[in-house]
Amino acid sequence: MSTSIKSSALERDPSELGGDIWNRLGAAIPMYGLVILMVALALLFSLALPDTFPTLFNLRSILSDKSVIALLALAAMVPMITGKIDLTVGYGIVLWHILAITLQTQFGLSWPVAVIVVVCAGALFGLLNGVLVELVQIDSFIATLGTGTVLYAVALWHSGGRQVVGELPDGFYNIAIADWLGLPAPAFYVLFVAIALWLLTEYMPAGRALYAIGANPKAAQLNGIPMRKYVIGAFMTSGALTAFAAVILASRLRIGQASVGLEYLLPALVGAFLGSTTIRPGRVNVWGTMVGVAILAIGISGIQQFGGAFFVEPLFNGITLLVSIGIAGYAQRKRSNSIKRSITSGQQAATTASK
Repeated sequence: MSTSIKSSALERDPSELGGDIWNRLGAAIPMYGLVILMVALALLFSLALPDTFPTLFNLRSILSDKSVIALLALAAMVPMITGKIDLTVGYGIVLWHILAITLQTQFGLSWPVAVIVVVCAGALFGLLNGVLVELVQIDSFIATLGTGTVLYAVALWHSGGRQVVGELPDGFYNIAIADWLGLPAPAFYVLFVAIALWLLTEYMPAGRALYAIGANPKAAQLNGIPMRKYVIGAFMTSGALTAFAAVILASRLRIGQASVGLEYLLPALVGAFLGSTTIRPGRVNVWGTMVGVAILAIGISGIQQFGGAFFVEPLFNGITLLVSIGIAGYAQRKRSNSIKRSITSGQQAATTASK
């Protein structure tokens, strides 16, 4: 990668961080507004529902139920960094969780081997998505919608439209039901994956390359970044994480069925889009994605405990998605305008100095 891409190229404009306390506060609100909202929602529901919401049981329930969505949101986030979208995070989990069970019950594989096979299959399917997007030059939305629909059709064919059941080993069950430090193990899987992606995207050259591709593909190519390699790698990472989330889902449900999985697509995309509106506004990021998923989890849990109807969750997810896309678009436009002002100021300063 060319060294002409500075490490600060994708950071906030320093001029936004200067000025008096009010300017700094105004700059901090977009960065941490959703974090404040998350804390406010937790406090609100804790005060309104003191007997049920602020309890260890509710915390464990949220962490266990939303771990799959959190992993899928992180999976969707990786291609989003490059400006692509991967809809197979919702379709892939349908087939992969069924496959994780049938490999053990019908093909006699041990559970560790079955898990490895499923994760590798997810990565290979991500490779296919990346090839279609980068080599065949199909729009990522269309490509992953098409391949995702094929995955869903294969899941229906493989399961025959029926539940896939069978005797599974305790080791496989423990993937989802084990406790570490008094909390569900899946919550720690999410934490480990989030830390790994954070280190990759923020502190390693590959992360800088991914962000550079998403910010300006032509400039990234001119600077010698191998775009195809990184974009295909992003889709492969997304596919592997989707398959891992499917393994956790299969371990928790203990059955496979094609009717389960698609409902995770919308909240996963919502979490990823919300992630671009906080911590680093205008830029998809790991901890912003985690905050987005947490807001969904806290909001839906609180509303359901208030006695919300069965349609509240999809309604909440849909409205939040629209709002998050609007905020993300505004933040990105504001960021672009700020960068353009900085470039213009630099050019004017250079012109003045040359006279």
